[in-house]
Amino acid sequence: MPGAANEQAFIEVSLKHSLEKAEAGGQSKSAVLLYLQPRLLIIFFMGFASGLPLALSSATLSFWLAESGVALAAIGLFALVGTPYNFKFVWAPLIDRVPLPLLTRLLGRRRSWMLLIQVGLMIAIAVLGFSRPEATPLLTAVCALAVAFFSASQDIVIDAYRIEILDADEQGAGAAMTQAGYRLGAIAAGAGALFLAESIDWSQVYLVMALLVVVGMLAAVLAPDPEQRNPELVAGQQHSGLRSMVVDPFVEFFERNGISTAIIILAFILLYKFGDAYAGVMAYPFYYEMGFSKSEVATVSKIFGVIATVVGVFVGGLIVKRYGIMPSLLGCGILQMLSNLMYAAQSVAGHDVQFLYFTIGIENLSGGMGSSAFVAYLSVLCNTAYTGTQFALFTSFMAFGRTLLSASSGWMVELTGWFDFFLISTLVALPGLLLLLWMMRNLPMSLQARETVVQATQGEGGEP
Repeated sequence: MPGAANEQAFIEVSLKHSLEKAEAGGQSKSAVLLYLQPRLLIIFFMGFASGLPLALSSATLSFWLAESGVALAAIGLFALVGTPYNFKFVWAPLIDRVPLPLLTRLLGRRRSWMLLIQVGLMIAIAVLGFSRPEATPLLTAVCALAVAFFSASQDIVIDAYRIEILDADEQGAGAAMTQAGYRLGAIAAGAGALFLAESIDWSQVYLVMALLVVVGMLAAVLAPDPEQRNPELVAGQQHSGLRSMVVDPFVEFFERNGISTAIIILAFILLYKFGDAYAGVMAYPFYYEMGFSKSEVATVSKIFGVIATVVGVFVGGLIVKRYGIMPSLLGCGILQMLSNLMYAAQSVAGHDVQFLYFTIGIENLSGGMGSSAFVAYLSVLCNTAYTGTQFALFTSFMAFGRTLLSASSGWMVELTGWFDFFLISTLVALPGLLLLLWMMRNLPMSLQARETVVQATQGEGGEP
């Protein structure tokens, strides 16, 4: 490859510089001052905007469907409305590279797309609330699909913004703030929605949730423009031709790793959280059939559970720092898998609120630890020249486990019962862990992460 020696030298210098900067930053900044930086606070509120819509088209919607008398098998099929999360890499190049008339001149490319998408998201959530799942489930599914589409599109631009606006030594803090904000958004759309549904109609609940999108819109308007802070981003992404937008991000990933290695990485991304996702689709119908009220589910699952998840996220971050990404993925993944057995035990305990605290605490703590390690893993795979598109590719494969592969979960419950279902959800986590063990022996992190610091300095057609 022409210029390979120069490129490798650039990689080594860049990696060394990043490590030195991260070490210096860790010594010179206190954690409190770091998290109070305006950019990180903006990242927090963007995390809230990202966490809000997912539950409204999945977990909270599942409770509404169960309460409306929709069959469990049909509720399981509603997991398919999350399909846009699987395929967001298809339109990610458009969001990554194409400017919007007028808005881009006022706000920059990232923030203009963010604001436009959030307007669509607000409308979609409100319309979903006025559908009637008991009478027109197909219309409800279409509206939920629209919410998922705008939510997935928002994730593309928010993820890219976070990576581009922060320095190398701030990426860990940025991931923590994103997760914390995301979980707060999940509380609002989960516990908040269920509490509201105790006293008002579901259509009004979803209208309130639609109004909360304003938080993300304000963050988009007030956020600094990463292109003004880092002019090299403009130079690296100035080409918006078809090859630069659509082809190069994918070609770069496969060329960097080789086709067989790239497929293995994508398979691992697909399978790592599959056990969690398979059980998670049926969590709310499970709570409903066990006799838990909306307020009980809201308190235990969406308040206490989210707190446990946030604790798990920060614990996972410490584990990653201490032991490295791959060992952390293994340890946290084993705990994540075994935590599904708590739901099997809960099916035997039945309507026992104290035991539910125990179940949710263990499951969410381990899930947060696994998520922290997994986000760190996905982040180091991205080439910053194609931030939005490559991150969308990775998270799209991850989402397959939550949607297409989990669509049979309702049918499986009806076939086996709750206890056996949660045993099965534990077993389906094994392939991902076995693949991880193989990768630890044959594909160390140093090989997967190499060259990800290279900026795009080539023009159309790959010419220097």
